[in-house]
Amino acid sequence: MTRTLLLAIFTLAFAGCAQLPPPPEDAAAKRFEPVPGKAVVYLARPPFDPSYIAPVVLGDEPIGSTYRNSFLRLELPPGQHVLRGMAGDSGSIRLNVSAGGIYYVQHNTFGYRSFVGSTYGLVEPEWGQSIVRGGQIAGLISR
Repeated sequence: MTRTLLLAIFTLAFAGCAQLPPPPEDAAAKRFEPVPGKAVVYLARPPFDPSYIAPVVLGDEPIGSTYRNSFLRLELPPGQHVLRGMAGDSGSIRLNVSAGGIYYVQHNTFGYRSFVGSTYGLVEPEWGQSIVRGGQIAGLISR
């Protein structure tokens, strides 16, 4: 009885450590396909970035947060868009995007305890895709 109980406890303990599979939109986003009539922007955090949670605003609307080794896929109408941090985070980037275009923005964070700041920068497609391939989707935003 004791042996069976110990076996059950160990089985449950290790089962709780199993990694969940990525959501279906993760694989779809990693195909890097354009959207007709829209631009696609990948906002990606590299795996070596600090582990801060960084809320992101598109224009004046909060759209989600990025985490170390994660990315957001944004499907946007052509034109000018601003991505920025929230509250005390003054990092931002202004993008002028075209329909059918795919853009890669590297999002890095810095800070201390409760203060988080961000930097944003356009990167080459090869580098942007490598960050996205190694990360997990944190959100799919379509406007």
